[in-house]
Amino acid sequence: MTLSVSGLLTLSAAVFFTGCKEYLTEIEPGTDLLEDFYISTEAATQNVTACYVPLMWEYSGTYFSEWFLGDIVSDDALKGGGSTTDMADAYDFENWRTTSGNGLLLAYYRAQYQGVARCNLALKYVGGMQVGIDDNFTAEMKARLLAEAYYLRAYYYFRLLRVFAGVPMPLEVVDSSDKWAEPRATVDAMYKQILADLTEAEKGLWLKSEYAAADAGRATKGAAQAMLAKVNLYMASPYWQAYGLSKSAAECYADAKTWAKKVIDSGEYDLCADYEDNFTLVGENGKESIFEIQYAEVPWGDYGEGYGFTAGSFTQILMRSRSSLIGGGWGFDHPSQNLYNEFEAGDPRRDVAILVPDEAKMENKAEEIYLGNKMLNNKYGMYRDSTYSGCGFGQWGLHASRGPLNNRQIRYADLLLMYAEACLGAGDAATAKDYINMVRARVGLAEISVADDAALRHERRCELAMEGHRWFDIVRWGIAAETIAAYEAGESAEYKAQVALGEGFKKGKHEIMPIPYDEILLNPEKMEQNPYYN
Repeated sequence: MTLSVSGLLTLSAAVFFTGCKEYLTEIEPGTDLLEDFYISTEAATQNVTACYVPLMWEYSGTYFSEWFLGDIVSDDALKGGGSTTDMADAYDFENWRTTSGNGLLLAYYRAQYQGVARCNLALKYVGGMQVGIDDNFTAEMKARLLAEAYYLRAYYYFRLLRVFAGVPMPLEVVDSSDKWAEPRATVDAMYKQILADLTEAEKGLWLKSEYAAADAGRATKGAAQAMLAKVNLYMASPYWQAYGLSKSAAECYADAKTWAKKVIDSGEYDLCADYEDNFTLVGENGKESIFEIQYAEVPWGDYGEGYGFTAGSFTQILMRSRSSLIGGGWGFDHPSQNLYNEFEAGDPRRDVAILVPDEAKMENKAEEIYLGNKMLNNKYGMYRDSTYSGCGFGQWGLHASRGPLNNRQIRYADLLLMYAEACLGAGDAATAKDYINMVRARVGLAEISVADDAALRHERRCELAMEGHRWFDIVRWGIAAETIAAYEAGESAEYKAQVALGEGFKKGKHEIMPIPYDEILLNPEKMEQNPYYN
């Protein structure tokens, strides 16, 4: 998907003038109105392309990549970094003492709403454009662009929901002061809206094979169907059902099964023959990719600039070893011993996910071994094919170039395991077994003879290790408390000593994060804090 910088700047200029009609009694000659931007297919496409951009964002005052939540809060990873004081906001996640003043959460929260705002803008103004405004703006093109915006709005709200539970949910352009202060939506209302948006998106999106190569990364019909399966699985789970959802678990499992099967039957996706191909540059947007966040190699400085100043990913520099001989990064997101032990003997996915560096190559063990743990995230921290051009961190400096490796958000293997989980929930263990075994066969593991929750959960953990899924899985399954207790008991003495400094995991509190205090201050009359946080 090509991002037009000039287009985004034009859009930003247009957005600046939102609300002119409401605040000015008379339009001065030469004044740009927002409506003036929407005069071509190019303008409509640029607006929708801009809706994708906040997915890429990982920095604004502090780093806030989603894996800080999905990996580090879970039993899959320790914070890492140069010391326990390095990235204090993430350290608080690790020790169950996160507060509403956490800067990582604030940056993450606001980035998602930037995405929502862009989607609402596209839905209103692209939606108001007349078909035929130029030769390319056909009914099919308009429907597809709007479907992409619906998909992305659902995606941003789903991200917010699973971290914070119910949040304010504006569904229109906020262009005046009397529109922005909204109460938190209920969890049930959010799930309904997310499903509604994804259902609308699925109608208008194209199949992956129907997009031009330059449009790789755009939402597809398969991506919407996969998300409909995923959201229904979340809704079916014990944790989210406890919020009093109006849709039963049985209904959710049935719908998840239906949507996942549509992806399977489409013939658009398949497993890569080599599991490792999913995490290489040459394998980006490949046959196993259902939806991934696009990044590009950028050789210019952007440190300290905040949202939107790079098309590259901070993830590689954050995850690589602090030793220049092993990668030259900052050493965050250390895979846990607990995760390492989860893999069966001979499972090649372990070494793809986890790099165990040679201590002889470490330049400063005190900074590179974190609480007794030296392991590194190998999937997103390192490059393992010859296509990388060499624009490395050493050439441009640690605070300059950003990595080009895409973030695989939904893979076909993930979808197959979603289908297996939906089958289990619907009482069809035989089919679930077949699809779990399909994922295992790709990496040469023996078939399981019985499919149950334990088998499914083991397979998801190993297949998706260090991809940011684990925390959200154990929460929705309702097993976070016991999982974290077992994990903490088995880690290093140094880790146990640090965890003991926190308050410990509290069931009913720590499954979700606090609403950022700065957001409550902006809307104190309508924004309530999550239980047990202040």
